[in-house]
Formats: sequence, C-alpha cells, structure tokens
Amino acid sequence: MLQLNQIFKVFNEGTLDEKIALDHIDLHLVPGDFVTVIGSNGAGKSTLMNIISGKYAPDEGEVYIHGNNVTDEPEFKRAKRIGRVFQDPMAGTAPGMTIEENLAIAYARTALRGFRRGVSKKRRQFFKEVLETLQLGLENRLEAKAGLLSGGERQALSLLMATFTKPDLLLLDEHTAALDPSRAELITSLTGQIVSEHKLTALMVTHNMQQALDLGNRLIMMDQGQIIFEANSSEKSGLTVDKLLQEFQRIRGEKINSDRSVLI
Repeated sequence: MLQLNQIFKVFNEGTLDEKIALDHIDLHLVPGDFVTVIGSNGAGKSTLMNIISGKYAPDEGEVYIHGNNVTDEPEFKRAKRIGRVFQDPMAGTAPGMTIEENLAIAYARTALRGFRRGVSKKRRQFFKEVLETLQLGLENRLEAKAGLLSGGERQALSLLMATFTKPDLLLLDEHTAALDPSRAELITSLTGQIVSEHKLTALMVTHNMQQALDLGNRLIMMDQGQIIFEANSSEKSGLTVDKLLQEFQRIRGEKINSDRSVLI
C-alpha cells in the first residue's frame, strides 16, 4: 500500500543550518498494516509524514501508494488517496462551518466535482449514522459550528472525516498530543476501533511510547533521519517502554533517563 524507496531530504543545503531530515529511508506497508512511529525531536518523523502526503518533495527516492508512483504528485492530488489527522485539533476542521458542512466537504474528497447541494436529506442521514459511532452525541448537533466543539470533539470529528471515505492510507500525526489525558484516551480508543473496522492501512507518529506499543501491528523508531529499529507484530507484543529505551541506548550508545528524552 505504501512504498518508500531511498527517500532523502535535506533542508538549507550548503549553509551552516544544513539539516539532513531523512537519510535514504526505506519503508514498506502492506494493506492492513498499522505502523506506529516514535523518535526524538528532529528524528525526521514529521518530514516523513510530509513526504508521504506530498507537502514536501524528496530530494532523492520514490514514493508509491497502492502501486502508483506519486513522487511528483502534489498534495492536493494525493488527498484522494490519503486521510490525515494533525496534532492541532483546529487543523482538521473549518471552525466557521457546521458539523454537517465539514462532513460534506470530506465526503466529497473522492467524488467528481460539480454544482449540487452539499448536504442532502440522504447524506444528512448518513452523517448521523457515522457520527453515532463516536458516541459523543454529535449526531444531534449537525448544525452546530465546528468551532464550538471541544478539542477532543473536533479531533474525533477530524478522525471520522479522514476515514469514512476509506482512504488508501491514513496518516496520524501526533493526533492526541494536544489533548488532555481523558480525551487522548478516547481518541486513542476510537483510532484503534476505526482502523480495525475499516481495515485501513495507517501510519501513526506519536510522542507516547505506551501508545505506540498499544496500537498497531508494527513499530519503528527513528533517529537522525534514519529508521534505527523495527519490530513486527510478534516482536512488538513482547516489548515494554523500558525495553524500547534499552534498545535505543544499545543502538546509539547513549544514556536515556526517561521516554520523554527520546520522544519530546
């Protein structure tokens, strides 16, 4: 479903601020894979997501999604294949539009463009049905402005909008980091439920090692623009936060006092 071949990306090349963000990354996801990504600041996690989404073009290497070479395809064209939820709850919805208007825009992401009513009676009923799965009561607030929702509610809505057209690939970019613990737990649970029910292929960057262990069937650790550690489903089941920290120390030969020194 996703194939990254020798992806290389450098910023400010030839200057004192030169930074190699991705150093010849190879990563392959098969349909149904749910890969969690951990790493320190500057490890290359966000750049990896932006290369996949098309926000950045790689300096070297190729990107394939569902067998199609999309290396030179701009972000807006890849949006038909990719759903993305960002760290900022405000980024995934239009605050001045109603819940049903936001859903209508997301629903039309893969549809042919034309002039027609965005929210029909049939479509409104569909929106109610999918909102009910969130168990937040949003199905009774279709005409409420998205900007009036709490951060957790907006993030739940963003997750739903990114997934109900069943994209080839779902990108989750630290999508619980800005939420309080109870809302983060809710969104984490919804994430696992939605990815599983729709059999989606997903890549999730997280700052939370335990979350990375609890979700998904594969885990990768990044550092200095490289993938330095990978664990498949059976290996991942035997991992703990302490073991991950020990693995980082073994590979990099550095003393780590806590998971936050790795992940923040």
